[in-house]
Amino acid sequence: MTEPHLIYFSDPMCSWCYGFSPVVDQIRQAYGRALPIRIVMGGLRPGTETPMTDEARQGVVGHWVHVQEATGLPFTPAALERPGFVYDTDPAARAVVVARRQGDEVAARYLGAVQRAFYAEGRDVTAGETLADLAADFGLDRDAFLADWGAEATRQETWRDYAISHRAGVKGFPTLVGGPNEQGVFGVVTRGYSPPEQVLAVLRDWIAGMAA
Repeated sequence: MTEPHLIYFSDPMCSWCYGFSPVVDQIRQAYGRALPIRIVMGGLRPGTETPMTDEARQGVVGHWVHVQEATGLPFTPAALERPGFVYDTDPAARAVVVARRQGDEVAARYLGAVQRAFYAEGRDVTAGETLADLAADFGLDRDAFLADWGAEATRQETWRDYAISHRAGVKGFPTLVGGPNEQGVFGVVTRGYSPPEQVLAVLRDWIAGMAA
């Protein structure tokens, strides 16, 4: 893509990314297809196999409190309280990758739906059945989605996302970059959570600079 666009390095099970979701919605509302947002999965903790300990659960919930205070979004720890819950972010990331094949717009909306399901509704988004149910809400074929989600090609595509994020030097999520400029370079819009008014101001300045 050579036209100006945004690349959003995110993870569906990253609480600050969930907190950033209203900002993404406001960008989409303000610019629509004039400023596409490409979703890239960052890989928060893919491949985790060990169930959460009580101590780890308490630490995560405490972190969520800070995100809730900063963003005002609802949180429930219900998903973490499932017996033997494993905080593996790869299943949800793979689901976003499958949704992305329907276009960037679908990917952004599906990412937001997964985040709400996990953080606000306490649903287990590490489970394929849950992820397929969410896809069906978007009018996608549930069985086909589930088959694609479990395919080796999807696993490889998702891990390529993680590699892109790593090569780009992204060390935390959310990270939003914009470009390319005349030299083909991308610049950072925000590294970590920023409120919508700050992000939109940066974008206005960036777009004005390109038009000058």
